[in-house]
Amino acid sequence: MKSFNTLKALFSGLLIACSLTASAQSLEAFKFIALGDVPYSIPEDYVRYERLIAVINKSNPSFSLFIGDTKSGSTPCSDEYNQKVKGYFNQFTSPLIYSIGDNEWTDCHRPLAGSYDPLERLDNLRSTFFNTQKSFGKQQISLIRQADTDPKYKKFVENAYWVKNHFLFVSLHIPGSNNNFERNDQAKAEYFERNQANLDWIQRAFDLASTKGYLGIVFCYQADMFYTPTQATNADSGYRDTLHAFSKNAQEFKKPVLLIHGDSHRLILDQPLKTVDQKNILENVLRLELMGAEQVQAVMIGINPKSEQPFSFTPILLRQNMGTPKP
Repeated sequence: MKSFNTLKALFSGLLIACSLTASAQSLEAFKFIALGDVPYSIPEDYVRYERLIAVINKSNPSFSLFIGDTKSGSTPCSDEYNQKVKGYFNQFTSPLIYSIGDNEWTDCHRPLAGSYDPLERLDNLRSTFFNTQKSFGKQQISLIRQADTDPKYKKFVENAYWVKNHFLFVSLHIPGSNNNFERNDQAKAEYFERNQANLDWIQRAFDLASTKGYLGIVFCYQADMFYTPTQATNADSGYRDTLHAFSKNAQEFKKPVLLIHGDSHRLILDQPLKTVDQKNILENVLRLELMGAEQVQAVMIGINPKSEQPFSFTPILLRQNMGTPKP
């Protein structure tokens, strides 16, 4: 009996030790990388893009986020180019998660982009890039996709979430060009359907984070929703509903929220999201706008779950990729 009790005590101790180790690991600091709006000058930028991918791989992030615009708005929106983009995504050693930008579909009607039907290009993006529940990269992670959680939104395979060390990460399909709320009735009909899906996905994210007790949320998408203050209030803004949803939920959530996007090609870290009444800054929300276009660079983001302000930011500025000053 004494021997049995000793073994039982030893086993219990091992379980407690394993539990404490798992808990400690789940609160460990980690880093990820965000980039987007590259490559724009083709084929000249391919070598710069490949150089950036190599540096990212050496830094060994938990994952990378590509926040849209895999090309410029004047590059043809061809099937062949999409396959090339997919090949680049799979050159990342760690997982890569992709959010769709406007240059991949909403702007494809432009003559220089090939005079494509934008909605046909959107269907092609979904079937090409989101035909599994896995991320890109040589190492992959499983993603929870909106299409798999609600039959009403079965076409929205691009919206997804995943969790890392008590932080919720959410990918949304919010492109530039006013979120496709423009041009014609067909485009606006697409906007209304996708906008509702996005609003529900945002709400689901905040509800999930509150229910699970997550320590913060990171949203990644393409559009610069803050390039004018009126984007949050004008009736013709394709971002008004989204900004209202972010404001309302972040105000109630109270924990740290990070919005990551591209579109305007400037490196900016600020606090542009306001309360629902637009009178006060929401101090728990940070916005990181990424560089892009001529700047083939990226940003490393650190998260320390044990810190009251968990986010830290380190620009990856490769001298060989700089146009000015010349390396």
